Amino acid sequence: MFLTVLCLAPGAEGGRATLEEVVAHVQAKYDETQDLHARFVQKAVVRSMNQTIIEEGTVYFKKPRRMLWDYTAPSEKKLVINPETAWLYMPEDNLAYIQDTETLLSSKMTIRFLAGIGELREDFHIAFHPEHEVDEKGNYRLSLTPRTGDMGIDTLFMTIDKDSFLVISFSFTDIVGNTTALTFTKMNTNTGLSDSLFVFTPPAGVEIFEVP
Repeated sequence: MFLTVLCLAPGAEGGRATLEEVVAHVQAKYDETQDLHARFVQKAVVRSMNQTIIEEGTVYFKKPRRMLWDYTAPSEKKLVINPETAWLYMPEDNLAYIQDTETLLSSKMTIRFLAGIGELREDFHIAFHPEHEVDEKGNYRLSLTPRTGDMGIDTLFMTIDKDSFLVISFSFTDIVGNTTALTFTKMNTNTGLSDSLFVFTPPAGVEIFEVP
């Protein structure tokens, strides 16, 4: 996602950037950023249960293929991804799930992008949001449709900060109709995160399940 703020040439609509300009600057920041951490709020609507779940915590990214989602509320859990292994640890249940990272990344387009191996134009058809090109603060809103139909989502919506071109929120609906929305705040880039942050060793006594 992100790094040096670049100046945009004025767009056709009241000085706003064109779609090509926005995409180019977002991709440039994505390419230039080696690591990032931020606070997040995640809102998930589970269609089958007619239930909305709101969680929050801190997320860490490091290229390539390293992520840590450290959930702190309403309950603790960790999703840890490194180039070899992905772990989901749920301490309240004393459970951990383990999966090969390559398998996970091959089927989850949003995780591929966040893990630092995504290319916007190669992976998505991109347009401005069909309803509103900008939000009430003037931030850009994009609609991204995967070029292949086997990545687990239909459309990904992103909000891009108008000044920094950071991705400050995104939302998507999966193939079974569940909707997930994430908002990021207090974002910091290129702080030199250690690889050790993305290594997980399950505590003694934790029951481990392998995910194919």
